[in-house]
Amino acid sequence: MIDPKTIYEDNHLLVVNKPIGWLVQGDKTGDPTLTDWSKSYIKKKYNKPGEVFLNPVHRLDRPVSGVTIFARTSKALARLTALFRDQLIQKTYVAVVKSRLEELDGQLIHWLVKNDTKNITKAFNKDKSSGKKSILNYRTLMYEGGHSLLLIKPKTGRPHQIRVQLAKMLCPIQGDLKYGYVTPNPDKSICLHALKIEFEHPIRKEKISLRSTPKGVYWNPFLNTINELD
Repeated sequence: MIDPKTIYEDNHLLVVNKPIGWLVQGDKTGDPTLTDWSKSYIKKKYNKPGEVFLNPVHRLDRPVSGVTIFARTSKALARLTALFRDQLIQKTYVAVVKSRLEELDGQLIHWLVKNDTKNITKAFNKDKSSGKKSILNYRTLMYEGGHSLLLIKPKTGRPHQIRVQLAKMLCPIQGDLKYGYVTPNPDKSICLHALKIEFEHPIRKEKISLRSTPKGVYWNPFLNTINELD
């Protein structure tokens, strides 16, 4: 696997570019995690004795790449968690999906129900008693070779939200076998990348805007368009 790279760090935060294939936190596989890598990075760079305090404040699915935030202090963790809860952190993704949505720009609203046993989420068009309302805004940036490049800004943060909402619209993400794409990407990735994240620094209260560019052969036809984004 490709090693992660740091994007930003100070006494309170560590922001890492997560490569595809990395778990953010451990699961039953026992595979290496981005959290462990980040703790080791802090420990070695700053010669920290004992256990390093470092907590992820959000997650990306294993086959997804992009910007991931860790808190280095309990104060930063509490404040960042509150920012996520209050939808004050703006996340921007890019995705390559099959076909194209009927409306090139718009908002998707579904109610999502997660099956924890099977680790799969279903999307419904109407309110479900066990469902969580899920909203994302999207914009079609280009269409090439039967696939669309989408810019996506989720307003809620549900498990597998972007993946299942796009699949519900018959536009599954390239490589995402779990949600209806027919063929896998050989590297087990899916073409979903956390491009940018914007938030108020939890301690200094200044505006932070961080981004990373997706890597991989599947992104090549779309990179010029992605790199031109603000």
